[in-house]
Amino acid sequence: MNLIEELRWRGMLHDFMPGTEELLASEMTSGYIGFDPTASSLHIGNLATIMLLVHLQRAGHKPMALVGGATGMIGDPSGKSAERNLLDEATLRANQEGVRKQLEKFLDFDCGANSAEIVNNYDWFKEFSFLGFLREVGKHISVNYMMAKDSVKKRISADEDGDRAEGLSYTEFAYQLIQGYDFYHLYKTKGVKLQMGASDQWGNITTGTELIRRMDGGKAYALVGKLVTKSDGTKFGKSEGGNIWLDATLTSPYKFYQFWLNLSDEETEKLIKVFTLLPKDEIEKLTEEHKQAPHLRVLQKALAKDVTIRVHSEEDYLGAVDASEILFGKGDLETLKGLKEDILLSVFEGVPQIEVSQATYVATATVSDLLSDATSGQIFESKGEAKRMIKNGGVSVNREKVQSADEPVNFELLQGKYLVVQKGKKNYYLVIVN
Repeated sequence: MNLIEELRWRGMLHDFMPGTEELLASEMTSGYIGFDPTASSLHIGNLATIMLLVHLQRAGHKPMALVGGATGMIGDPSGKSAERNLLDEATLRANQEGVRKQLEKFLDFDCGANSAEIVNNYDWFKEFSFLGFLREVGKHISVNYMMAKDSVKKRISADEDGDRAEGLSYTEFAYQLIQGYDFYHLYKTKGVKLQMGASDQWGNITTGTELIRRMDGGKAYALVGKLVTKSDGTKFGKSEGGNIWLDATLTSPYKFYQFWLNLSDEETEKLIKVFTLLPKDEIEKLTEEHKQAPHLRVLQKALAKDVTIRVHSEEDYLGAVDASEILFGKGDLETLKGLKEDILLSVFEGVPQIEVSQATYVATATVSDLLSDATSGQIFESKGEAKRMIKNGGVSVNREKVQSADEPVNFELLQGKYLVVQKGKKNYYLVIVN
């Protein structure tokens, strides 16, 4: 199966220029995608375009990732309703390094002729003067051509409708010309003939192919994937808490795993083709198995497992599975003890957290004292209430049922400082012994 066929059956292909399929069939082609380092991490929306590069390499071609150290200082108007805040050079450099490390997880940089490569457009723009750029590049593309791009027209029409007051700045207007020059530079210096991206990048990419034609008389090509959206049409990659990042310090492996696990059946059937490398027959088998017993969430689990392992690690995946078991009542003390502190805190992030001093904890005589007096009534308002629920079997500490209200307080502290208290079936509390 060639690259076009692979992307088509996976539902990832949106459009490509005439001649692209013939190019890919006739020679090993170098193709690139640009990533602006506007944050220290990429998110799962970016992962959809990274997968285009992954498939390009798997098809025997050479993938190139461009980290936009220069363009990141400006901001692309495509798909934006407002101008991006400009970042200083130090922040951008730190972000570039974070993006570089993440890209290295997905692409093979040591496999011979089609090894992946990372470039930074700051390297060729840093010495380019404004006047030099106008003389050498700007004269080749007309304002009329640039105005005809959808990304520009949508922003200008929004201004005319009164939706925005500040208008489209020249900085953002010129973005497509700068991105176009990236393509020209890579075409001239590295023989890159293909640029890829999400469908909202079509205008910027084709400006590059036009610039190559006008400046060099050369022929270059464009291929864009479908913009991944949720079932309601909104942008994919965000939860109620914001972006789902690829950096474990910004989105914990547990939350990352849970995001995929909680997708709807409709979304999962589509996204397992986009975000995994599972072959067609295996995906079809999983889909059929899922339809036989949707409540088991076979498809979601397969997607969550594959992506979590590739973005983080198998250890992080197993920790996320164990953490999920805790909240569904299947984990035991050993499961809790096996959780790393960051995952433990991530699991219980939304539950009430109660701090108890080390002195108070040591001095507390019984469980009912700990759960009432010592916590100022934050779990039970009185010792009597605590005793009644314990007697009825409704209280657990570290997933072990409390048998008697008069049990001594000698629980093993998780990570040396935590207790997980469960009151009834669904009420959790995290006691922190400082």
